[in-house]
Amino acid sequence: MLVQHSPKSHEHDGRIHPAAALDYLPEPRLQEIQLRRLRATVSRAYEHVTLFRERMQERGLEPKDIQTLADMARLPLTTKLDLRDTYPFGLFASPLSDVVRLHASSGTTGKPIVVAYTAEDLATWTSAMVRTLTCCGLSHRDIVQNAYGYGLFTGGLGAHYGAESLGATVIPVSGGNTERQIMIMRDFGVTAVCSTPSYFVHLMEHGREIGIDLRDLPLRVGVFGAEPWTDGMRRRIEQEAGIRAFDIYGLSEITGPGVASECESQDGLHVFEDHFYPEILDPDTSQPLPDGAEGELVLTTLSKQAMPMIRYRTRDITSLIPGRCACGRTVRRMRRVGRRSDDMLIIRGVNVYPSQIEAALLEAEGTLPHYQLVLLCEEGLDQLVVEVEVTPEVFSDKVRALESLQHRLSQGIERTVGLRVGVRLVEPQSIPRSEGKAKRVVDRRSS
Repeated sequence: MLVQHSPKSHEHDGRIHPAAALDYLPEPRLQEIQLRRLRATVSRAYEHVTLFRERMQERGLEPKDIQTLADMARLPLTTKLDLRDTYPFGLFASPLSDVVRLHASSGTTGKPIVVAYTAEDLATWTSAMVRTLTCCGLSHRDIVQNAYGYGLFTGGLGAHYGAESLGATVIPVSGGNTERQIMIMRDFGVTAVCSTPSYFVHLMEHGREIGIDLRDLPLRVGVFGAEPWTDGMRRRIEQEAGIRAFDIYGLSEITGPGVASECESQDGLHVFEDHFYPEILDPDTSQPLPDGAEGELVLTTLSKQAMPMIRYRTRDITSLIPGRCACGRTVRRMRRVGRRSDDMLIIRGVNVYPSQIEAALLEAEGTLPHYQLVLLCEEGLDQLVVEVEVTPEVFSDKVRALESLQHRLSQGIERTVGLRVGVRLVEPQSIPRSEGKAKRVVDRRSS
């Protein structure tokens, strides 16, 4: 039976979760908290993490040398390789007897990344997710369908505990079983969905196939993360589903989801910097960059007990936005992450990012937001072919219309990236769907 529901845009009753109030701290008070927590974190890591202590000693540093926030730049950087080299527990600052949960990455290249949490860490993570969901306009009145994967991946449990602590009704459906997802969304009166943006696009498509238009449901908010996505993708989701689509940011090495979130102004992501201190560095020189300059995001956990991460190189490319947000929050904002320094393709000497291709594709009417970048080697030269799905109407159109669209897409990509690539139009549903992060690059150069 279909649940009766209120209109999509509902007024909250003014209740603000205590955790969300931290987003409005005066700057002097925020910096006081940051410095106190930074010094405690450095001392803890120095005492309990051999790798960190040795690197500080190489620089002639001791914890007492960290007297100001500016001294952060003197500390050594940490990379994902450090986590792999110390697998599984080498970066822990707490004994296993104090660790109440372990998560791990998928381990697609070598051993997985293992992360640990004390009970206090879980409380901090939950609080950060409450702030995330509050930023997205959720409250205790919402019914949240959590389609992030549960298990070793941090997304599912992170969103789950945050939504429950907020007081919302949580449906822990996890990923997959698309038919059931649509049924639950309709029958339970779901008002908010948490998932990857690419999987939500798949849900929209499947809904249309079975005669359910998400615009007719009480669904009003999408909380999307775990993969880069463009403003073009956001516009398509918001128009076709009749919702507000918000970008959230996090990574397992730092805590999981809950590091930063867009607010209802949708003008950058607020970093919960009383727990996660952001820096922007030049990815080549590792030198700090000023606010507004684009570079690599480096994060330091300020309150993590089990596994403090100091100056962790995320490989995500973004910038810190100068000035105050219209929403009134005082924590700083970063621009949406559209690319990573390590997902760059170099094709015949030209740097190409998947997000650039997506932006060009979504500008053309008749395409669907499903594509893959196929790498080939022909006559000893690397070639890039972009496979993109088109709408059923376009696919069934005359050959001349398909050729025209193909030409427009090729020109649009060339204007965007400065490289002529092959474009292959494929029928709807021909590119594999993912229940988690979409696979955008297929390397066939060795096949």
